[in-house]
Amino acid sequence: MFHIVQYQPLRLITQNSLSSMCLKLMLSRPVAFAEIRKSWFSNHSLVGNKNIILMGPPGAGKTTIGRIVGQKLDCPVIDIDDDVLETTWNISVSEKLQDVGNEQFLEEEGKALLKFSASGSVISLTGSNPMHAAGMQHVKKNGIVVYLDVPTTVIMSRLKSMKVDRIVGQSPGISLKDILQFRKQFYKRWYDIRVLCGGDIAAEVVAEKVLDAVKRYQNSELETFISTRSSRSGRSMEKDSHKYFSDIVTEGLAPDGGLFIPERGLPKFTAGEWQSLIEATYIERAQVILERCIHPSDIPASKLAEIIGTAYGENFACSKIAPVRHLAGNQFLLELFHGPTASFKDFALQMVPHIFAYCIPRSCNYLVLVATSGDTGSAVLDGFSRLHDTDKQRIAVMNFFPEDGVSPIQKSQMIGCQKENAWSVGVKSDFDFCQTAIKQIFTNSDYTGFLTVEYGTALAAANSINWARLLPQIVYHASAYLDLVHQDIISFGSPVDVCIPTGNFGNILAALYAKMMGVPIRKCICASNENNVLTDFVRTGVYDLRGRKLIPTFSPAVDILKSSNLERYLHLIANEDGQLVTQLYNQLENQGHFQLQKDLLEKLQQDLVAGWCSEEDCLAAIHSVYSTTGYILDTHTAVAKVVADRIQDRTCPIIISSTAHYSKFAPAILRALRIAEINQNPLSQLHLLSSYSPLPPVHWGLLETLKKKGNEDHQVCAADMSMLMSHIETLIQNHFM
Repeated sequence: MFHIVQYQPLRLITQNSLSSMCLKLMLSRPVAFAEIRKSWFSNHSLVGNKNIILMGPPGAGKTTIGRIVGQKLDCPVIDIDDDVLETTWNISVSEKLQDVGNEQFLEEEGKALLKFSASGSVISLTGSNPMHAAGMQHVKKNGIVVYLDVPTTVIMSRLKSMKVDRIVGQSPGISLKDILQFRKQFYKRWYDIRVLCGGDIAAEVVAEKVLDAVKRYQNSELETFISTRSSRSGRSMEKDSHKYFSDIVTEGLAPDGGLFIPERGLPKFTAGEWQSLIEATYIERAQVILERCIHPSDIPASKLAEIIGTAYGENFACSKIAPVRHLAGNQFLLELFHGPTASFKDFALQMVPHIFAYCIPRSCNYLVLVATSGDTGSAVLDGFSRLHDTDKQRIAVMNFFPEDGVSPIQKSQMIGCQKENAWSVGVKSDFDFCQTAIKQIFTNSDYTGFLTVEYGTALAAANSINWARLLPQIVYHASAYLDLVHQDIISFGSPVDVCIPTGNFGNILAALYAKMMGVPIRKCICASNENNVLTDFVRTGVYDLRGRKLIPTFSPAVDILKSSNLERYLHLIANEDGQLVTQLYNQLENQGHFQLQKDLLEKLQQDLVAGWCSEEDCLAAIHSVYSTTGYILDTHTAVAKVVADRIQDRTCPIIISSTAHYSKFAPAILRALRIAEINQNPLSQLHLLSSYSPLPPVHWGLLETLKKKGNEDHQVCAADMSMLMSHIETLIQNHFM
């Protein structure tokens, strides 16, 4: 922990004199800097004896910001260029570079860094220091590396105004922009903390952001999680039982039956920080956003980068990951189906298994349980089957789906995605039964305790009740907005609406969270199919399941009556009143309905509007869009398109979430396109669709999965809790014992 003290100019002059005097000693041999200044500054510790090390490209402002941070902390400031290199070489850095050339310069610069030692100081690195691995390893041992992340276009403008015409690595035929882009890989390798720095941000503001970031880095206890059903008084009594990100990833559901949420809410980004991401790739945006949502003590930035790169690297067919495509008028499609299993679930479930494997203790086996209404199952199975072999030995997944409540291709896909650590079980019931059964299993402490004691196996959840599932979804809603800005469709700050086919409320909740974090989303439009309980709720404030029966539709992923993630949103608008949330959900469980107070309904309707779509209108929309554009919507996207057409006021762009690839619902698509003879074989259906040369093409991953032999084998279970628990035990015995 460090203490911020008032800036005292006379004292600073004395400090800087001391710094200069001591640097000569440090450069002759490594000296513990804290020992020299011990009697002077023992009351003003930074972070113990650690240094704050500022890193970034030339022109990032490291020297200026370092001085301001040093002033605020009342501690020595060391500039590697001025205080180390030029003192060592007795010539200017630019002269040295001209004399020895790029490669030799990097080597000699690195050697100088290896001889350098300091503690309790603010250190401003050169722009090229991170390119010398040994030197960086040495300096990082006793410091927190803060990356000043400035957009390349801003750096180039600054260097031009500074009349800098050459930096390390530049040579004929290699542009300044190329060098700056090349260097990013080295900056990303070494930093502990990132600070986003836009174009017009003052150095004083950046310095404050650096201090805030270091405080956050040192105080993981501030980022704890609570249950949506916990009371404020209960929280104060449970200080010793804090839950952190790595805890809630493995636990999934809170012990009281509620859902985990961050106690202090989500981080807010300034307009300038969002604007600094306009030129960034999808993977870069994901890294920045998730770093702010996941504390580095849970997952360090370097590990998070590795996980994101693995999730969104070669597994997605489109290099843009989540491209935004203009559909017609003011409507844009956010294509979320380019992952390996052809639905938006891939965004979370290519990442969550790796997060899970990193966070869980090595001393226990884990069985991940998931219930699916269609797309989640194959995405979970595929994601967990891509783990390293050592992780697959201790982590398995069991997927429960309604045997007769998913499309034929979805079913074939779930069965085809089964691997040595991943299984599917068809349940003779609907999705709501599957989801409720899993919740009951998690809250049955006798049963979960038995599994732990008897088999050394803990249960975990991969449904959107798991907080880690929601975070990657926030990223693509934010990225879609930034893409519209990047394409000059809108200027930053202009509002957009989003329309999302909604069943379990996870996807639309992620959009609401993106809005809270500073993305200028005006309204979130909740699009239902004929299972329109959410539409009625948004319009009236009454959540009523009495007399409702689930209706199988062409859009099975939103064939849901009990929307789990709605609980998180109600907790938010109820000012974190866990007692009220508990009361509402107890009433829903016991009486089949609840009603929001008027003030809460008014809050809800500031964020949400809703509509629903009939089966006939869904198919008509698919036919109409294909006839006019050649583009094929899937059935869920068609539901959203119909609702968007009815509700939007056309005063701003509307982004429609295209949550699945049409290939998954071939029979309905062929019917919508009015093709009379439909072969019942799923593979034949996809070949028929492909013959129409549609936009986008038939999904590659589905074709590969359906071509595999032996896709017919899977277990089927009655809608009985004891039967489900028996299946779980059998799997544990077969895989872990």
